[in-house]
Amino acid sequence: MKKHLETRADIELLVNSFYDKVRDNDKLGYIFDEIAKVNWGKHLPKMYSFWEMILFNKEGYEGHPLRPHLVINNQHPLNPQHFATWLELFNTTVDEHFEGEKAEEIKTRAKNVALSWAFKIHHFNTPV
Repeated sequence: MKKHLETRADIELLVNSFYDKVRDNDKLGYIFDEIAKVNWGKHLPKMYSFWEMILFNKEGYEGHPLRPHLVINNQHPLNPQHFATWLELFNTTVDEHFEGEKAEEIKTRAKNVALSWAFKIHHFNTPV
């Protein structure tokens, strides 16, 4: 039975399950593991705090979330399909574990992040 998304522990389950999918994905996994060389011990807690801030208005997230993506984009150009795949995996993970108002809200917020960042990065990648 699915549960409502209510606590940091729920966010941790979501984030951990989601990044397991990302790392196994042939379109995204190599970007995280081979290009960005993500330190998962640091990245995952940062993502818990990011989504907890987004969903529950909790303090604790520190960082500039778009900046690392711009750095990665300089090494390996990102495109809208990367963000579409990211969003598909995110929504699938939410739907596997959660239901209710907050589950729908986090999917909407993730869609807004993906669309916004895809647009911004596309702008950086498009010559004037």
